Amino acid sequence: MRSLGVVFEPAFPPERLREVAQSVEDAGVPELWLWEDCFRESGIASAAVALAATTELAVGIGVLPMPLRNVALTAMELATLSRLFPGRIVGGVGHGVQSWMAQVGARHASPLTLMAEYLPTLRALLAGERVTIDGRYVHLDDAALDWPPTVAVPVFAAAEGPKTLDSSGALADGTIIPSGWSPTRLREAAIRARAAADVRAGDHCVAVYLLTRFTEDSAASGEPTGRERVFGDVSVVAETVEAFFAAGATTVVLQPSADDDDLIGFSQRSGEVARMLGIARSATGFGSP
Repeated sequence: MRSLGVVFEPAFPPERLREVAQSVEDAGVPELWLWEDCFRESGIASAAVALAATTELAVGIGVLPMPLRNVALTAMELATLSRLFPGRIVGGVGHGVQSWMAQVGARHASPLTLMAEYLPTLRALLAGERVTIDGRYVHLDDAALDWPPTVAVPVFAAAEGPKTLDSSGALADGTIIPSGWSPTRLREAAIRARAAADVRAGDHCVAVYLLTRFTEDSAASGEPTGRERVFGDVSVVAETVEAFFAAGATTVVLQPSADDDDLIGFSQRSGEVARMLGIARSATGFGSP
């Protein structure tokens, strides 16, 4: 299965989120993605607004910084969103920007150890399990959600380096790759994550951000060799998205430039890309991975 998304990044004013989410849904794009940066916008609050402003749009949080958020709180918030909007939410977590984590007093000496403790605990809580763990960073004593999700909430993890890709593959339902990657580099990462995912049953999703600027040119303009980003008309963008699907992506998330003021137009052209590639919104949102 393959899908297309649009990013509302925290560089954009939060008061624009509602109209952008509605424009993404109206354009027929299946997914809206957002993330949480320190001192900008809350990932959970933003997801709630986007979900409430739409009726079918799936919303991916890619990602919340693990060091900043107690795992029980993350589970509670994702479960609440899932109960209110079943099948329409994906929870993503990551190491966080280490300088920001230090700035707020949340930096950990071993991000990989935190991930190894955090991901299984989060997934267990969302599955309705009762959890006790006394790890290096994660500590729960006989904890369980009173209101676990009624529909499975996929948990993705951001990954770039080899060790984090291994952890994401083995411990998460999907891997999130940041913008700036070529299809060739993505192929290697997808193979590595899925090899690690073989230790457990189920498919492993790969979502990749693609920095995109729509132009009227039928030839890519300013596009670096390797397709780390794409500048061009709808057909050029669709061709590049297809290359990422061929490299192993299950979701390609189009990311407007931070200085792009025409976010509504960006949504509309993204919808044209979705139609060109035959990508339709699932009746059940993300559903189970």
